[in-house]
Amino acid sequence: MNSLSPERKAILQMLLCSALWSIAGIFIKHIPWHPLVIAGGRSLISAVFVLFYLKIKQFRFRFSFGAAISAVLMCCTFTAFVTANKLTTAANAIVLQFIAPVFLLIFSVLFFHQKLRRADVIVVFVTLAGIALFFFDQLTPGHLLGNCVAILAGAFMAAMYLAVGNCNPEARFSGMLMGHLLTAIVGLPAAFFVPTPITGTALLNVVILGVLQLGLPYLLFALAVEHCPPLACSLLGALEPLLNPLWVFLFDGEAPGLFALLGGVVVIASVTIWCVWRDRQATKATQLETPTPSP
Repeated sequence: MNSLSPERKAILQMLLCSALWSIAGIFIKHIPWHPLVIAGGRSLISAVFVLFYLKIKQFRFRFSFGAAISAVLMCCTFTAFVTANKLTTAANAIVLQFIAPVFLLIFSVLFFHQKLRRADVIVVFVTLAGIALFFFDQLTPGHLLGNCVAILAGAFMAAMYLAVGNCNPEARFSGMLMGHLLTAIVGLPAAFFVPTPITGTALLNVVILGVLQLGLPYLLFALAVEHCPPLACSLLGALEPLLNPLWVFLFDGEAPGLFALLGGVVVIASVTIWCVWRDRQATKATQLETPTPSP
């Protein structure tokens, strides 16, 4: 990999990052613990990776209001996502969380008075139509609640992005470290109040989630964004909702319903196309603002 250009290396790092993120569903399904305990154990292990990265980069831990807000939102995101995986299918959980960019747009309009363009309005309505399809099949109380929690996870994630949008790298990773620790503090005590069978398999699955699904991917992501364009990161990140249900189907036999499958196609396609369009619009705007050098 040393012979590769920084850009190609970053793309490979992002590709591996998305593939590792996608294994969440299969391991969460196989841990017979309460979602709070799973989320807490996973984040406690991941916090070690974030701390290790801070040491490597010689970043100082910085407590700030923005970092604290992002930590709370990260805790809510992790907890909601794990809970959704327990209540509904892995495909529903990951695809419905994938709508975070649409929530990001809505929050920007509501709180920062960003103007909506025609394409923005279209993607919101198309995405909402795709989400509606999820609720046409498997409408048992558990799946219905799981779908709602997955949508809530997407909203929390979008709010988290807004909270750290203007933070420097030190504040961003400080918030990430606090988010993992807060998730562990909130989640792990639940083990004393709900059945939590401690088996070798359960512990191994939690370690895999903490190391391979959350800890290592975030480090790869942090390295990739230095040279991988935002559009490429977005497109490669779309591999997660595609691979996640595939692993669960292959190893657990869980398959999404027909309407959920159609809704997933609509959501992933509309969000991805919209991200491509926004990137092109931003590139055009930058080119127009850049003065042409005089001959």
